[in-house]
Amino acid sequence: MEETKLFFIVYAAAFLGVLPPGLVNMTVAKTCVERGKKDGLYVAIGAGIVILIQALIAVLLAKYVFDHPYVKKILLRAGLVIFSILGIYFFIQAKKNKRVKHKETSGNAHSIFKGMLIAALNLFPIPYFIAIAGTMNLSSGVSYDWSMITAFALAASSGSFTSLYLYVFFFNRIEQKAEKFSKYSNYFMALLMLVLIIITVIRILNS
Repeated sequence: MEETKLFFIVYAAAFLGVLPPGLVNMTVAKTCVERGKKDGLYVAIGAGIVILIQALIAVLLAKYVFDHPYVKKILLRAGLVIFSILGIYFFIQAKKNKRVKHKETSGNAHSIFKGMLIAALNLFPIPYFIAIAGTMNLSSGVSYDWSMITAFALAASSGSFTSLYLYVFFFNRIEQKAEKFSKYSNYFMALLMLVLIIITVIRILNS
């Protein structure tokens, strides 16, 4: 019963956390535009696999992170470096300003790996799920068992995948404005990285 309650709460939190435009879901949308709906779906699947692992790590690290604030600083600094690199990359891609051409599908394995790589570069889910784990009292010895951990990880992954699938599902609307979308999406991604950099710097200074 507790596992079911936990599952739905974490599912909702993961779904809402991924729903706003971000690194992973924008990558899914871009893949749908550039390579087709099928490849976009496999990118979402790859991202879901990594998010499952990230949620599992978050639960296991919850107690340790709350007891050791300097670990949180290390994670934030690592994220700062990654966001800076990605920001520069997307800005360079945007300046190229190439006309969008639909490409051949790149293969299931390649698209899944792409989704896994993008999700792995996005470190924000780990502290996000750590905070949720702490709120749900999973960081204490009372509820810290494998049934709760499994329910938490599965809920986080499935909730995130559902949100990503919405981007694939509404691909047809995106496709109608494919050229315009691709033209500005890299600028949007670069701006998003800048916002994440600012947020990360603030969090590092405040911590």
